[in-house]
Amino acid sequence: MTTAFYPIYTPVELPGTSGQIYPNVSLAPQTSYRVGGKAQWYAAPRTWEELQGTFEWFQQQDLPLMLLGAGSNLLISDRGIEGLVLSTRHLRHREFNEEMGLVTVAAGQPIASLAWQVAKRGWSGLEWAVGIPGTVGGAVVMNAGAHNQCAADSLVSAVVASPDGTVETLTPEALNYSYRTSSLQGGKRLVIEATFQLQTGLSREVVMATTQHNLQTRKSSQPYDKPSCGSVFRNPSPHAAGWLIEQLGLKGYRVGNAEVSQRHANFILNCGQAKAEDIFRLINHVQEQVQSHWSLLLEPEVKILGEFSTL
Repeated sequence: MTTAFYPIYTPVELPGTSGQIYPNVSLAPQTSYRVGGKAQWYAAPRTWEELQGTFEWFQQQDLPLMLLGAGSNLLISDRGIEGLVLSTRHLRHREFNEEMGLVTVAAGQPIASLAWQVAKRGWSGLEWAVGIPGTVGGAVVMNAGAHNQCAADSLVSAVVASPDGTVETLTPEALNYSYRTSSLQGGKRLVIEATFQLQTGLSREVVMATTQHNLQTRKSSQPYDKPSCGSVFRNPSPHAAGWLIEQLGLKGYRVGNAEVSQRHANFILNCGQAKAEDIFRLINHVQEQVQSHWSLLLEPEVKILGEFSTL
């Protein structure tokens, strides 16, 4: 499969700001898999003014829109992405309300670093997030979770913006949360910031110890030495996807340079120079094997974007 070719453009200057929208930007460095082609257009605003300017430019174009956080839960096609890829990775600020135990954080803040920041204050509620390789915005959108907890447990509200300039403050009820999903998935509304309610007045040492324990548990059971997207498949309750895959002897199975992890079967690794197509084909192979043996269709947790070959 060849990489999509986009005409040579020049960067778009956003009036009244120092922001720009860039053409033909490689997305592989922007994802935890380290694979994928180019974005036709790419913007990573640092301020609300730059975000507004980006939306105003987008409204004047006839282009698709893709929203990108830390790129930790994405598989982007080798052909790249047509349209505008809008990243929140540079939207960062945080504010602590000591009296109420609230923390308000911009969408681009890594959720793992936030977990450490609140733990050092002795605030409890985000210990589960210490090993999550994504942003606050991504955690809100997909209802990220671990250790039997998730974002919905402590989220008070999320501020989201639409390309037409509409800004809304949504409650967890409005986000229609369920396991690893929300009403924001698949849409064009962008999380700008989120507010979490945490428990205060606890021992700083106890909260930090729990956070450290959670991190060590993840590191001991999951592969962190090679690029991956984290868990590839959602767990088809009451089963664990990794257990179902492991029982079929698929640990170590490869397509090209993509491999089912030997440590945790629900991880697919880029073992060096893998193509997105390799990973995609391996995902499909695992699905086919599990469905054939267990009569269960594993649903990908990883978001698959762009054009892939038809198997």
